[in-house]
Amino acid sequence: MSHQHHHEHDHHHVAALQSLNGVFVVSIILNLAFVCVEAVVGLIYNSLGLLSDAGHNLSDVFSLLLALIAFRLAKLPRTGKYTYGYKKSTILISLLNAIILVVAVIAIVWESVEKIAHPAPINGWAISWTAGIGIVVNGLTAWLLMKNQKHDLNVRGAFLHMAADTLVSIGVVVSGVVISLTGWNIVDPIVSLVIVVIILVSTWKLLSESLRLSMDGVPDYLDIEEVEHQMSHIENVAEIHHLHIWAISTTEVALTAHVVLKDLSRMEATKHDIKQRLEQMGIKHSTLEMEAAGCECHEHACQ
Repeated sequence: MSHQHHHEHDHHHVAALQSLNGVFVVSIILNLAFVCVEAVVGLIYNSLGLLSDAGHNLSDVFSLLLALIAFRLAKLPRTGKYTYGYKKSTILISLLNAIILVVAVIAIVWESVEKIAHPAPINGWAISWTAGIGIVVNGLTAWLLMKNQKHDLNVRGAFLHMAADTLVSIGVVVSGVVISLTGWNIVDPIVSLVIVVIILVSTWKLLSESLRLSMDGVPDYLDIEEVEHQMSHIENVAEIHHLHIWAISTTEVALTAHVVLKDLSRMEATKHDIKQRLEQMGIKHSTLEMEAAGCECHEHACQ
């Protein structure tokens, strides 16, 4: 990757983050307004479904706020105590978001079981209309986040919250219409339970990936054997050991390795080649310790 291209790539990334910042702010305002509408209608029509959905949407606003905070923290400069800056906070926040999603799911299940046990009369049309607004609000937010969710766990977390909510709203509309036409109140909790399964399936990956990154695991899209293979096959490299790969933030990856060289006099050129290859694989922060072939690495024996 040439310096020029690299610079453009960085510039593009920064622009994407700035637009993302705006997306989060707009989404938070939209969703807060919707929570208020939903709560008011829920109180007027005495609908437990709408009130609980308003609560659930409030947890979404919270998750969007957390993601926004994560972006702000990631941009703070490094300090003497935090030599990587506060980038790791993005991983902790995505873990917290995944946990919030799981808690929301437990709450929906609890409530659905209650409703199955004690079905209550519901005004189907009022609920359908309100949830219809929800589809627009959540769907719009999910769509805004969708194009960025591949590159960042936090955006993926917020996207999943919103996509899950869009599903919940669609479910509420369907159950509202069915209840209005048939009077089967049991449809409401059954639809909720189906939605729960969908949310759990999508949250599982977010939860496991956030956990892995917070334990300094290798990110999902990187295969350590493939990275070692790529590094070993660079000219003048005899062997690679002490290879460590971990995430600094939800978007940045670091690597350290000991590299045994066939010819030490070509060290700088080889280092440049390795770093360039690593950058192509998405690893921007690499620290390499160069060793001469046949030289005993102090740490190698006790690995």
